[in-house]
Amino acid sequence: MGRMLLSTMLFRETRGAGFFRVLAGRNAPFYVDVLDVLDRESNDRPEGMPREEVILAIAETLERHPGLEFEEAEGTTPREKARALLEHLLNCRWLEEPPRRDWRRTIHFDAHGSVMMAALRKIAWPDAAVFTDKLIAVCAMLADEAELIARPWQVVESCLSNVKEGLNELRAMQKSVQRLTRRQLEEDTLKGNLAVVFDDYSEQLSHACYGELVRARLPLRLPETVRWIGDRLLGDGGAMDEMQTEVLRRNPGMTAETARAKVRNALDELSNLLESVLPMADEIDRRTADFTRRSLSRFRYLQDVTGERRGEVKAFFETVNRFFSGRKLAHAPELPGLPALRLPEVRLPAGLDSLYSPPVRRAPVEQDAFEDTVDDDDREAGMRDMARALRESLSVQRANQFVKSLPGGKGHRIGSAELPIEGEAGFADLIALLLHAESAEARYRVAVDREEGEDRSPELDRLPGCVVERFSVIKK
Repeated sequence: MGRMLLSTMLFRETRGAGFFRVLAGRNAPFYVDVLDVLDRESNDRPEGMPREEVILAIAETLERHPGLEFEEAEGTTPREKARALLEHLLNCRWLEEPPRRDWRRTIHFDAHGSVMMAALRKIAWPDAAVFTDKLIAVCAMLADEAELIARPWQVVESCLSNVKEGLNELRAMQKSVQRLTRRQLEEDTLKGNLAVVFDDYSEQLSHACYGELVRARLPLRLPETVRWIGDRLLGDGGAMDEMQTEVLRRNPGMTAETARAKVRNALDELSNLLESVLPMADEIDRRTADFTRRSLSRFRYLQDVTGERRGEVKAFFETVNRFFSGRKLAHAPELPGLPALRLPEVRLPAGLDSLYSPPVRRAPVEQDAFEDTVDDDDREAGMRDMARALRESLSVQRANQFVKSLPGGKGHRIGSAELPIEGEAGFADLIALLLHAESAEARYRVAVDREEGEDRSPELDRLPGCVVERFSVIKK
């Protein structure tokens, strides 16, 4: 008898497609939230939840979803809508209301629903990517001659389990790099850009995960392991007979031909899975290099578009749009007082008639295609470029210029609470000031007020956007 279709077994267990329909319609956000609330509440109420409390929880969730569109929930009050929605969830088998002999009416959350909600939470809040020694353990077990002789089938089963878990870890790494790349492109501040690179990526993926993958040296181990499976197991009649005997011992009703086919299929599957590891690891390398390049490009872009000059340009054009909405500047009878636009060599292309600059036509040239592959030199060059950009943006010259702008002459002492930190540029000035305090080129020095060996907590100064331990800047 062949294996039944997944859809047949799935809809038999859930008793219809209505179980999944609540998560696929236009009201899916409401159902996800209300089912999340009821599932969490049911974990603490194994005896069931009173019907009135369930209705109250649905009504409270309705208040956070005013745009709910559900024909069966029409009513004059939120409570009436909540009762109709409760009946809908009961009909869809997400909730159960077993009959009782007393007057109490209790609601239970369906066990299949709990499994589904756990999967949805895992998608919404994925675990941090990890890379353990599963794949390395496979290489070690298949290289253990004594263990292969004593228990060949048990070794194959363990290797299959480990390689599947290892591939799942690699897929999680791929998804994590993709998620961080998307977050990097969505960041619109330098602070967020650097947080993704040095906090999220470096701590969650690079140090604890990607570094382990590199140290595992899989490109050197896996090809030899795959060859070992063919030579030591598939090509060894004694090992095949031993594994066939073990399969027959566990399944007395199976024929010898079926048992041998099962052994051969398991070995083929193990070889195919191991051969798919290296392409997946290469894809992780490509995505990691892409994350590095995109992070560097985003950092440079944010450096160019953030700051006071950007605010000046924005204020200028907002004023122009407010006064001349729907008209051309050439038709304006007079220009009102516009914000000061302190830009070098400001010119209006084509006079006041338009701010449009016609494109410069260039002779067509043949474009060289970018290489799809990225080697170690490209990745190292990308990291060097990012490090150089960071050094240039937070340089000692920037710190010296900031100290020079502070009042007082040589030997003057300025407390950290008196530092004029304003906006993103001021925050970057503060970082450069502390970063290069010990540099030989620094035209200042930083003195910390806390004494060594002091037991009490240090004094703190609250600056815009951060809190620092109290210190003083002394001009040289």
